[in-house]
Amino acid sequence: MSGLSAALSSEALLEQILSSLDEDKAEDVVTIDLRGKSQIADHMVIASGRSSRQVVSIAEKLTDLLKQKHGILCRTEGKDQGDWVLIDAGDAIVHLFRPEVREFYQLEKMWQPTGKASA
Repeated sequence: MSGLSAALSSEALLEQILSSLDEDKAEDVVTIDLRGKSQIADHMVIASGRSSRQVVSIAEKLTDLLKQKHGILCRTEGKDQGDWVLIDAGDAIVHLFRPEVREFYQLEKMWQPTGKASA
């Protein structure tokens, strides 16, 4: 090997993301398995922060962790406003919302298995 660590498996990447979100007190974390449903990524993670400031902070810490620890350069959108930040980490897509914005878009409902009754 050339000294570089092997690429993170999609499951290991997901674990790193969930650990970072937990550490930064993200709320209502939902993981959606996209394998076989979409080619954009293997996993989608949706979480909330209590304020725009917290959403941006969670996003910055997560992208910094993935860059520093694993060399993963994430693409982000929405960090300037902090209402909805999208993080593309390759095999995982992370959506961070303020609660009101998350409720408005109801992204989870788009990815629920068909036939699942809504509450």
